[in-house]
Amino acid sequence: MEGGILRQSGKAVKGEGGSARSGGGVRARQAGGRRPNGARKPARSGLFITLEGGEGAGKSTQIHRLAKYLKERGRPVVVTREPGGSPGAEAVRHVLLSGAAELHGPEMEAILFNAARADHIDTVIRPAIAAGKAVICDRFYDSTRVYQGVEGKLDAVFVRRLEAIAVGETIPDLTLILDLDAKEGMRRAAARRNPDEAPDRFEKESVRQQELRRKAYLEIARNEPERCAVIDADGTAEAVFEEIRRAVDERLGDRLKPAARSRAGRAKPAGRGART
Repeated sequence: MEGGILRQSGKAVKGEGGSARSGGGVRARQAGGRRPNGARKPARSGLFITLEGGEGAGKSTQIHRLAKYLKERGRPVVVTREPGGSPGAEAVRHVLLSGAAELHGPEMEAILFNAARADHIDTVIRPAIAAGKAVICDRFYDSTRVYQGVEGKLDAVFVRRLEAIAVGETIPDLTLILDLDAKEGMRRAAARRNPDEAPDRFEKESVRQQELRRKAYLEIARNEPERCAVIDADGTAEAVFEEIRRAVDERLGDRLKPAARSRAGRAKPAGRGART
């Protein structure tokens, strides 16, 4: 199966501006937003922020607060999620969360997650960024790295190549990793669950699995400190958001301002030296 998927990396895939580029170039580009020669991609007008973390970390609450904060700064905001976020991706989400794909192993799950991701990026994320909006996404490719890669014990090269095909150059400007003790996270998740609603497959799992994921997220943050900020999610919602606000202000700075409009009506990058 891996060989069949990896052969797709020779196909043309869409870049940030929608133009086609060689899949071989995508494969060579390093994860984290830098090209092999160290040069950065041109600054883009919009923002792309992702939130990651285990069950019960409070991502939904903090996404709502962050969206409100960015809107108050004058940025139009698009809030989305993975798996899902677009009609095609939502169809795949149902298959993934039902557990139907789990029967066929983490390799198939990784392929499905990235198929959904490709549609989500093409139809929602890239157009919003190009229009100068701030996109806030509940989970992105780091979840696939953790759940299918580390926990599912998939080959890291396979996971990253799938990621490169689906994501291309649409790398988050900032990833906020909400870090919480595994037992506390599961306690919170259980407390907030509707008693009439059955937990999805990811909410049924053990403390040991949650702790494995927590360690994997922290390892990603250590390996990609420019992109990732670890947020202590053990405090009150207000305290957690204050830490998020500081991280966003420090990391993105002038780019939080609304994107200027060119004469042609397209958004211009808001700041200099922005990482994309």
